[in-house]
This record gives sequence, C-alpha cells and structure tokens, in this order.
Amino acid sequence: MKSRSVDDPGKQTISYISRELLAGGVAGSVAKTVVAPFDRVKILFQASNPQFQKYAGRWTGVFYATHDIYVQSGVRGLYQGHSATLIRIFPYAAIKFMAYSRFRRALMPTKSSETNFKRFLAGSLSGTTSVLFTYPLELIRVRLAYQTRTPSATARSSLQPHSLSQIISLIYHEGSPSSKSIAAEPHPTPVASPKQSRIFASFPLLKFYRGFSVTIYGMIPYAGTSFLAWDFLRAKIYGTTAKPTRIGNLVVGAISGVVGQTISYPFEVVRRRMQVGGLTRPDRWMGWRETVKSVWRQAGWRGFFVGLSIGYLKVIPMTAVSFAVWEEMKRILIIE
Repeated sequence: MKSRSVDDPGKQTISYISRELLAGGVAGSVAKTVVAPFDRVKILFQASNPQFQKYAGRWTGVFYATHDIYVQSGVRGLYQGHSATLIRIFPYAAIKFMAYSRFRRALMPTKSSETNFKRFLAGSLSGTTSVLFTYPLELIRVRLAYQTRTPSATARSSLQPHSLSQIISLIYHEGSPSSKSIAAEPHPTPVASPKQSRIFASFPLLKFYRGFSVTIYGMIPYAGTSFLAWDFLRAKIYGTTAKPTRIGNLVVGAISGVVGQTISYPFEVVRRRMQVGGLTRPDRWMGWRETVKSVWRQAGWRGFFVGLSIGYLKVIPMTAVSFAVWEEMKRILIIE
C-alpha cells in the first residue's frame, strides 16, 4: 500500500510548503470574511458588552444587535476589527491546515493505519500549533471588535473605537500608572496583587497572551473534533474511490464545525472574558478559575453558552467555506 509519509522529499521543498500555507491561508481568510458581521456580534455577547447584553440569550438578538451596529456605524461597524482578523487568520489558518496535513501523514501514513483517535490527535496538534504562533493577533482582534460607540457623555471618549496601532499600545501599557480602564466594570475591581503587577512590569508582552491557557484547553476539543468529523465523514461517504464534490465538502465542513463548536463553546466564552479582562482590570491577570466563577455568578450554566445561537449561525458557513475552499485550493495548487 502506498505510503503518505511526511518524509517524502517532494513535500519538503519550499515551493510545496508555500503552496500548503497559501491554500490554508486563503481558505481561512475567505471563510472569515463571509461571517465577519456575525463574529463581531458574537464577541460582544460573549464578552458581556453592557450595551448589547439586552439582546443576548435569544435567537432574534443577533439580528437586533446587528441592526444597532449598522445604525450606529454603518457597514464599517459590522466589519470593525476585520483588518486585524485577516492579519491574524491568514497565518493561523495557513499553519493549522498545513500542520494538520503533516501531522495526519505522520500519524497515518497508510489507509490501514487510520483511526478516529489519530484523526482527533492530528486535529488537536494542528490547532494548538497554530494558536501558539498567532495568539497575540487574536487578542488584538477581540479588543478591536469589543469596542462600541456609546451615547453616554461620560464614557464616550473612552469607548470610541481605536486604531490597530492604538490597541496594541493600550494592551502593552495596561496596568502602568498612566493607563486608564476604557470599559466600565459592573462589579468592584479587586486590588492587583504585587506579584501580578511585577509579572506584567517585567514581561509586558505577556499581556498579549491573556486567556491563552483556556484557549489551548478549548482548542484541543474544537480542532480535534472538527478534523475528526471532517475526516471520518468523508471516509464514510466517499470511501477510497468516490471523488468528493464541492457541495459534499460544504456539507461535511458545516457538520464538522457544528460538532466542534458545541463541544468547545464553554471554553470559548471563558477565553473571551479573559481576553477583554485587561480593559476592566488592567493590573491583574484574570485566571481561568476566577473567570469561570464570574460567569457562573452572573448567569449560571447558561452563561457558558451565551451567544451559542449566533455561534451556530457563524460556524456553519465558516467551516463549510473554509474546508471547501481548502480542498479547492489544494486542487488548484496541486497539493496531495
């Protein structure tokens, strides 16, 4: 039986690796552009933006929230933070899809060696690898999307949307004596511990990794189950002889995304809260345990699934498009 070993010399060339990266990057960028407005609203719901909490928890809320954003800021408001999204998603998707292909070939060099556990492991490893290299870009994207215009005169100056360079500067200087919170916190803010302050003062780049640990915890089941479902369903539907169709790839991709989203969503909610924690508590590193307790106090178990409905509205087209475009790009660029 023919081996699909990653050690194939033809797959180690700069040209082949570049084509692999390009295929994944284009797939991710196209998919994210399709769902960018839904993604912005979902972030506002997950991070408990006070201006949009009245819409959270119901299916129609996404449409009312989208309408409010459009009225306030027009189409540009729906795509606020999308430039940072594209800057982040291209390398993220490029690394993720390339890593999956290579982990898959290493773990399952032949058809007979394919197992669901290895499919899950290859997906999890690819997801964590891509997150490790691109997480700071994700944090910047979330901060850009979290900002909203407010009619309040007292908060207007602090919540006006910032540029990409301003957001980077704000994150880097959070917790310094000259920094100020740019979002109101509904609960009293605990005093920062000296240890936390020293860590941020000594390693300010750590501020770009708020929520990283819980992101990894969530990425393992999300990427693992998404790629597992994708690979398993394609193997069952098409076997070894039938050629996958474009419509088939869209459908299988959508199902894979739903499975991954459902399993990993509570981790995503906690991650979003930790990522915007620097806005409300800039001197403190919001740990995942503290964040979980905060979500539970505010809304109970339902708090871990706030925005899930819009998550489905987003993930179905996004994963369908990303997997389908990835397959199409592999065909165009002649990637096995």
